[in-house]
Amino acid sequence: MKTMQIMPFAYRLALAGALLLGAAAVPLGEARAQLRIDITKATIEPMPIAISDFDAEGGSAAQTAINVPRVIRADLERSGLFRPLDPKSHIQKPADMRTQPRFQDWRVINAQALVTGRIENQADGRLRAEFRLWDIYAEQQLTGLVFFSTPENWRRVAHIISDAIYKRLTGEDGYFDTRVVYVSESGPANARRKRLAIMDQDGENNKFLTTGDNLVLTPRFNPARFQQEITYLAYPTGRQAPPRVYLFNIDTGQQELVGTFAGMTFAPRFAPDGNSVIMSYAKEGISNIFRMDLRNRREVQVTNDPSINTSPSYSPDGTRITFNSDRSGGKQIYVMNADGSNQQRISFGQGGQYSTPVWSPRGDLIAFTKETGGNFQIGVMRPDGSGERILSSSSAVQEAPTWAPNGRVLMFFREQPGRTRIWSIDLTGGNEREVITPTDASDPAWSPLSPLVQ
Repeated sequence: MKTMQIMPFAYRLALAGALLLGAAAVPLGEARAQLRIDITKATIEPMPIAISDFDAEGGSAAQTAINVPRVIRADLERSGLFRPLDPKSHIQKPADMRTQPRFQDWRVINAQALVTGRIENQADGRLRAEFRLWDIYAEQQLTGLVFFSTPENWRRVAHIISDAIYKRLTGEDGYFDTRVVYVSESGPANARRKRLAIMDQDGENNKFLTTGDNLVLTPRFNPARFQQEITYLAYPTGRQAPPRVYLFNIDTGQQELVGTFAGMTFAPRFAPDGNSVIMSYAKEGISNIFRMDLRNRREVQVTNDPSINTSPSYSPDGTRITFNSDRSGGKQIYVMNADGSNQQRISFGQGGQYSTPVWSPRGDLIAFTKETGGNFQIGVMRPDGSGERILSSSSAVQEAPTWAPNGRVLMFFREQPGRTRIWSIDLTGGNEREVITPTDASDPAWSPLSPLVQ
């Protein structure tokens, strides 16, 4: 039996002390059947999967037993890799599957995989959530886990179960137990109110982090602080003052001024270790890239070029940086070593202006915005510039891609007449969806996965 703790989300409404346990009641040994989705294919046929309502004794647990699988279905369907079957088609009832399902009942409706579970309210007030994943044709259990949490944390438990299913059936980490910080926009165009907001990756659990007293832009997560710390850019309203960069602790609400920087248009990005940031701002009228050690506030200039150099982003191992520069006459993407050496242009697309490059957490791709022929495109390329692919193209302004922590999905924002919204798309370019937010939304930044501690 293994025991892991679900670390609480780093804001006050999240609940500490939730436990994830190896399912002691689950039969020992997992199936070796190769029920697997090959997510490297250009075109993927979604896997038919049945996600049953969970079994429960009654009371509030009965509603949770409906809510948890509903979130799991939505998570998996939104990934584009799974086709959850309509619960109305299910033949076997949740209470009849406490030991093992009748596999023939699920083959009749063409399910390849099945998720079952049970919800209980414990005497100590905790919620116990159990799930099992079954291979219908091999008639074997693939995985099974038990979680203990507080009742109001049920939605996060559902996302973690979705991640476990995703990993077992694709071989890669999921991204459902993550959050997105973004800029919430409201009010008329000439008096726009911009506030920092945070939500779960599916658009739920929205919460405002700032009041809107200052104009805020481009929040970024600290990858070494998981989902606890961000940096962002703020313009003091009503004053002709240069922009300021802040560190913001999502858990406590406390913020710390990093500095005031003239000519800055994008917030810094953290180094992978979280101890420094990379940023661009104008010094003596020239925009270059600088690195700042957050422990002592010392700066080191990384580029020294008379052109505009901006939008730096670290590779996941911290050894290289991608950035944007107009040194060749138009905005293009470059890469360099972390110390500024070996600067090389990598974007050579016909007639295009490139911007907002950001390195994938996997290290294999760089996402970007491209403007060409009046269209705004979100695309990816390899770090050597090869393999450029456009994932999304629109006549509306769209920009600022951000990666899911598994490097398989991107979010970005799109400005259409009368509305600005966040969208997501996977690396196939065939699963583009709007992320529903309560207000206009821009500048999304995807969190890393929160750890499960054994």
